[in-house]
Amino acid sequence: MEIGEFSQKVNLSIDTLRYYEKVGFLKPKRTLGNHRVYDEHDLKWVAFLKRLKQTGMPIREIKRYSELRSQGSSTIDERLSLLKIQEERLQQQAQQTQDYLDFIHHKMAVYQQMKTAESPDNGH
Repeated sequence: MEIGEFSQKVNLSIDTLRYYEKVGFLKPKRTLGNHRVYDEHDLKWVAFLKRLKQTGMPIREIKRYSELRSQGSSTIDERLSLLKIQEERLQQQAQQTQDYLDFIHHKMAVYQQMKTAESPDNGH
């Protein structure tokens, strides 16, 4: 498929796809007329890139991951290492979010106790 159709399928602008190609994330095949041609592998790869981006992985690490991927299976350990680093970041963020939730829940419980104590019908 050509860039316009591919852009719609992956929900990214043509400019973004060209940028992805420029930085090495994508390497579409070319027609004899030098038009970009994308296939199912490109669809899956862009979906994966978007997921990495959604996890908050820094662009430089996504770029490194992409470079390693293009080098083949000999780089699996390095790719696993990048994913492990991102996993640790996400676990830290999850813990921080849980700490925030615990704080909010504590404050809500305090207010519930205050409301109960001030209730005109507090058990009489």
